[in-house]
Amino acid sequence: MTYVRPKFRHPDLPKNKLGFTVSEYEGALSTLCAGCGHDSISAGVIQACYEMNIEPHRLAKLSGIGCSSKTPAYFLSNSHGFNSVHGRMPSVATGANLANRDLIYFGVSGDGDTASIGMGQFVHVIRRNLNMIYIVMNNGCYGLTKGQDSATADAGSKNKSGAVNLFQSIDLSSLAIELGATFVAQSFSGDKAQLVPLIKAAMKHQGFAFINVISPCVTFNNNVGSTKSYDYVRQHVEATSTLDFVPEMKEITTSYKEGSTENVKMHDGSFIQLHKLAQGWDPGNRLSAINAVQNARAKNEILTGLLYVESEGKELHHLLQTSDRPLNSLTKEELCPGSDILKEINADMR
Repeated sequence: MTYVRPKFRHPDLPKNKLGFTVSEYEGALSTLCAGCGHDSISAGVIQACYEMNIEPHRLAKLSGIGCSSKTPAYFLSNSHGFNSVHGRMPSVATGANLANRDLIYFGVSGDGDTASIGMGQFVHVIRRNLNMIYIVMNNGCYGLTKGQDSATADAGSKNKSGAVNLFQSIDLSSLAIELGATFVAQSFSGDKAQLVPLIKAAMKHQGFAFINVISPCVTFNNNVGSTKSYDYVRQHVEATSTLDFVPEMKEITTSYKEGSTENVKMHDGSFIQLHKLAQGWDPGNRLSAINAVQNARAKNEILTGLLYVESEGKELHHLLQTSDRPLNSLTKEELCPGSDILKEINADMR
């Protein structure tokens, strides 16, 4: 068996505005279990970047440790990449972002990588509003170590061994909203029609964009009794809205006969178009978003879609008032203020 993709592609494959076919956004063949939800998420990333005309070399992929953190190898092979230590991806993303603000930073993590060993890093990358996309591939278990319950496994959920989880789960979407994330969404790996527009919108958001994706583990957590199984999610999913991402300068043509439609304008003039389904939910109101998530949880529903967005938030570079140019492009002459200025600075500190 080989894990190398064949180089041949049909010569008439459609191309995007850059002249690239979708094959330019692919990576190595996946070594994950057949049917793994993570592969569907990788396919969503590929589709979103292709349709958004992203130049692969302008994107940096970062991850930690776990099944989810292997996935950057399976998309955008011509992009920058860094596989970091378990739970420490946000620190690496922060350092890279501060050095080169011109790249699109795409963080991939898992429920163990984020909700357990990486929780402290997750909390602080949110409060700093780092300009990045952060996707959690959430399957409620540790797939690499034979399926033990993770911190996101719901109380009462049963794993493959038959053990029932006794502990309350950590709801990453609710936590992200409460901690001040400026873009929070939740989706299901089996719903590509919803996931792709969410990824597109996250890439256009200025600030920390969090997407929690329920991604069933077909080997260790897809059994009867698991609240992260395909059957359970399909039976309990409830969407906030149907949505479209409308690029800048493109005429908005989508319309709906029933229900209310809201256009959320992004920093660059593009729009997220929402056709609201959930009652009493306002995506621009943090308290309303928290209530919607908690009300759904009380009814054992999994709320998906764009949960909350703050289009006027200030990302880390703005808060720190850093250089408009990437730090890695500044020369020695530009970085060194000279001995006279340094003497003045030192004198002020005495």
